[in-house]
Amino acid sequence: MLNNIGLPGLLLIAVVVLVLFGRGKISSLMGEVGKGITAFKKGVKDGTEELENQTAEEAKDVTPSEEKDKV
Repeated sequence: MLNNIGLPGLLLIAVVVLVLFGRGKISSLMGEVGKGITAFKKGVKDGTEELENQTAEEAKDVTPSEEKDKV
């Protein structure tokens, strides 16, 4: 069903959405979507940095576990 929409159908859908919701509502909605994407990217970046820091801390300690128990 969705394979047969084509460009005229997409334009008609866009016009109907614009008429129903108005330009202001759509622009504010897109602004919120942009903020959400930015927050998601920041979260992924923070998580990646946390994992890198965690593995770096583990890599720094090269003492064998037997010697750690003695100390």
